[in-house]
Amino acid sequence: MRFFEVITRMAFGFASIALMLLAGALIIYAGTQVTAAYRQPDMAIGSTLLEAVGYTVIAIAVFDVGKYLLEEESIRGREMRQAGEARRSMTKFITTIAVAVFLESLVAVFEASKTDVRTMIYPTFLLFGGVALMVGLGIYQRLSVTVEQNMPAAEKAAEKPLRTRKRKSLV
Repeated sequence: MRFFEVITRMAFGFASIALMLLAGALIIYAGTQVTAAYRQPDMAIGSTLLEAVGYTVIAIAVFDVGKYLLEEESIRGREMRQAGEARRSMTKFITTIAVAVFLESLVAVFEASKTDVRTMIYPTFLLFGGVALMVGLGIYQRLSVTVEQNMPAAEKAAEKPLRTRKRKSLV
């Protein structure tokens, strides 16, 4: 069983590093596109900048997914047995994804408003998706806090980290 755990940790580690490298490549690509747009006088700099923002936002979301995999699956390599820890981790992860969705929808609104108003359906659905993410996160937060509050005292004591528990001296 230990061998399987090491293999899965390594797989998650490689996958997370690959995601982080791809995120870095997206940012570099966005930077080269902006640099090329400034060097060519006939290129539309505004649309290139908006595309660069979109690439950067996607890169941040991909990097955060890679970081999450590295921290939670590769380095820590354990299940979250504490409800509060799982709630905080999930909140951080979903918040990053929601911010990326909202920023991407904002970029899409600017692009659609400059070209054709009929193409506003995609940014609108993206905004609805971001709102649905936030509402879902709120429901998750509410339900998980309710579960934590209704836990018996013995389970709450077991859930506290060791550093916050009082330690009895053996002397």
